[in-house]
Amino acid sequence: MQSKFIRTLALAPLFYCGAALAHPGHEGGLLAGLAHPFSGLDHMLAAVAVGIWAAQLGGRARWLLPLSFIALLAAGGMMGMAGVGIAALESAIIASVLVLGLSIAFKVKLMPALGALMVGAFAVVHGLAHGAEMPHVGSAGMYFSGILASSAVLLAGGMAAGAVLRQQQAWLRGVGAVIALGGVWIGAAF
Repeated sequence: MQSKFIRTLALAPLFYCGAALAHPGHEGGLLAGLAHPFSGLDHMLAAVAVGIWAAQLGGRARWLLPLSFIALLAAGGMMGMAGVGIAALESAIIASVLVLGLSIAFKVKLMPALGALMVGAFAVVHGLAHGAEMPHVGSAGMYFSGILASSAVLLAGGMAAGAVLRQQQAWLRGVGAVIALGGVWIGAAF
């Protein structure tokens, strides 16, 4: 009885989302939203970097930075859906990956509130892009819920990696350099 309930519960989101296609973002719905953050290297690197940097900073920053990222990603997404945009959006996204990677590589220490403000500004930029790319078919709420859930997974993965690597500062700083180089590579691709 319990396993049937769990299977039904696990399949329930499928009834509330649009059809999933091979390329995420073409249809709305939860599954497309869940897949979307994994389809762009820029968003993956930024979210993982926020988690790693939060773990590197420790203390209140461990939770303040990721929560700021998620909350302001949602706010930016709503702004993007409403048609708000900024000039050079792609450049701002690339800059966010570069700055976050360098913050890890150079072990930049900021007060938690200032770090959360910086991360929040980057999250708004990423949210604007996600909101502007929102498919016009399906449930916008379910789609963006999926984006937020996947972003939380990426943040948690970054936090776990940062916690493991915190004792290995050379490795941790190397990971930051690789993330920064990823931002440069993404920028060169545009």
